[in-house]
This record gives sequence, C-alpha cells and structure tokens, in this order.
Amino acid sequence: MNVLIKSATIIDTKSEFHNQTLDILVEAGRISKIGTALENPNHYNILELENLHISQGWFDCSVSFGEPGLEERETIVNGLKTAAYSGFSTVAINANSHPVIDTNSDITFITSRALNHAVKVLPIGALTKESKGVDLAELYDMKTAGAVAYYDYQKPITNANLMKIALQYASNFNGLVCSFPQDNGIAGKGVMNEHITSTTLGLKGIPALAEELQVARDLFLLEYTGGKLHIPTISTAKSVELVREAKAKKLDVSCSVAIHNLFFDDSVLNDFNTHYKVLPPLRTQSDVDALVAGVKDGTIDMVTSDHNPLNIEEKKVEFDYATYGTIGLESAFGALQTLFSLKKSVEILTRGKQRFGTENTPIQVGNAANFTLFNPDAKYTFTTQDIVSKSKNAIFEGESLKGKSYGILNNNQLVLNLK
Repeated sequence: MNVLIKSATIIDTKSEFHNQTLDILVEAGRISKIGTALENPNHYNILELENLHISQGWFDCSVSFGEPGLEERETIVNGLKTAAYSGFSTVAINANSHPVIDTNSDITFITSRALNHAVKVLPIGALTKESKGVDLAELYDMKTAGAVAYYDYQKPITNANLMKIALQYASNFNGLVCSFPQDNGIAGKGVMNEHITSTTLGLKGIPALAEELQVARDLFLLEYTGGKLHIPTISTAKSVELVREAKAKKLDVSCSVAIHNLFFDDSVLNDFNTHYKVLPPLRTQSDVDALVAGVKDGTIDMVTSDHNPLNIEEKKVEFDYATYGTIGLESAFGALQTLFSLKKSVEILTRGKQRFGTENTPIQVGNAANFTLFNPDAKYTFTTQDIVSKSKNAIFEGESLKGKSYGILNNNQLVLNLK
C-alpha cells in the first residue's frame, strides 16, 4: 500500500507530531515521510478527506461475531469489515459462538478466517469447556494457537475453586484470565438493575450486590494466587472502588466498562425497549458518574463497545424474554466523544492493547502504518443507515453523536467507509 495522505491532524501523544496537521507518505505499508507539502514523485494515490484526523489504530477488547455456527447473527468477514469501517484496527473476539471456541483448532479457525485482513484479530478462548463452568478448557494449547485471554463470555464462574485453579495454572504461561462479574445466586431471574425503575416497571431486578460480591471474590482469589485477572464490563460504583483498592495493593488486575454503561442509566427502560436490555444491566446515574470518573483516572483500563449482534427474533419479544446484548462498534467513537474530549477519547480507544498481548504503534517515520482515520467534528443522529453489522440491535439508535470514522490503514491495506 502506497499512499500520500494530505493535511491530516495527528492525534498521538506518543508521537513528536502530536496535534500537528501534516502530510504522511506511506510506502509498502510503512511511514516513510511526515512533513508539510510533501511531494509525490511516484504518483501514488492521494488521500484527502474533510477535517481528516489520524491516530494510532483503535482497539476493542470485547467483540462477538457469531461465526462459527451463528452466522445469521454475524460472520467474521462482515464483522471485520464493520470494525474497519468503525475505526478499529484491532479487535479481541469472544468465544461465544456455536460451538464455543475452546480448543487449539477452534482458535486456528478464527485466525485463518481473519488471515490477511486489515483488522488484526486477537482470539479469546473459553475459560472452561463449552463455557459450562465445570472443567477448565485447554488453555495452554489455545495459547500456542494464538489465544490472548480466556473468558466464558457473560457467564460467571460460580465455583471459586475452579477460578483459583485457573488463575494458578494460567500464571505458568502469563495467561490472562477473565471473569464475568456476576453472582447468579444473587442476580436470580432479574432482567434489569434493581432500583426504583425496576420497582416502578414491575420487572425483576439484578442488585448491584450481585456484581460486587463476584468482583470482591475474584480479587481475593487473585491476591491469594498471584495470577493475572481481567474483569470485563463492570457497572457499579462499588466495583470501581474495589478495583481501585486492588490496584493500590499492586495486584495484577485490569477491567473494562461497556460504552453504553457510561452513556445511559436505567431510567431509559421506561418504555420497555429491548435494545436497552444489556448485561451487566444499565445502572443508576450515580453508578454512571463513578464509572466515568474511573475511566478518567485510569482505574478502568478499557472502554469496550461490547459488540454483540443478535437476531431480530431475540429482541422483538417481551422484555423478560429478550436476549441481552447490543451492537456497538459503529457508534463507539461518536458516543465516547459526547462524554470525553477528543484527546481523551482517542487515548481510551488506543489503550489496553498491551494487556491483550499486542503493542501500540506510534505515528513515527519508519514505523508500520497502523492508523485510524476520522472526522471528530461530524455531528449526526445514529440510525440504521449507520449500521454495517448484519444484526441491527443497536442501543444507540436515535441518539445524537459526535465524530465519525473514515476507516483504517493497517496491515498494508486501506479500508475506507465514505458513504
């Protein structure tokens, strides 16, 4: 890929060119020159876009596609196209397919399907066989095939001893164990946050305690075992406090939050719209405020779209029976920029790679080109026209957002969405 990118504002605090508007010459997928009014003697393609900004490629630590087995929800090929159009050059793919990704050959299937794509795929293997929470999966075998972490997507490990053994075993090869923060015994048959809104609507609630007990348990186990733990998608103020205390103890723990848990509180459920049925559930405004503060001070390491495509039949039903989940890749940047500054939004979208075994690539001469291209000032209402995913279960549908991705340049390929 040879291209001359004209008048791009570079947003990269790790680059000497941060906050400067310059031309970037990319030759054979590497940055060969950065400067003002660069010449083009080899007549490469020229890329000029309105209010073009460039940053290091964005990363999402929790993406679900469906394939293999659930291709009607989403395929890997279209899922990676969606990620690229949305500005993500690296995604970690969850194991919640059918069959569950829990063996060396399953990981190989994922990586082979994504081979030579512009988006780098980091496969996450299941922590337990078939994600049933009974026996550990083949963790080391999956690592040799390329697994970067182990997670039974949105399924808590109820057996504390099994989690202890997982942390101890994975520490032998620096494996990252992920534990969904919910105690099902406390959550029961709840379908939304247990609070005033659930009482008003007559819906069974999931108490914040269900999350906080599990987080506390796992942090105690981590302190005992000395392993490496990631807690995906926390949602309560107390969970933020617990993680903050654990980090102060120097425990090897990281956590993430879903963008929708930063954007919405449980009051949006008043009309029983199943797009808002997510797990963990939308919490109170005080929880939202604590989560935003946790992102700002670094207690929360990553913000994820928690992209989870679902069939229309799984959402167009009564609220009690609807499946948890929303797509989010397409709306992630626009939602973040309604909450944070441009600099902070880009920082959020580019941090966390190292935790999942890959490195950031600063925008410097000589480095491989791994860019996201975007217009941070585009204001719009998110509609189905903005959805690239096969499934349309979008929690941000109808919301006013700020900022749109043009696409990515990565792995010697340029993928643009200029519609």
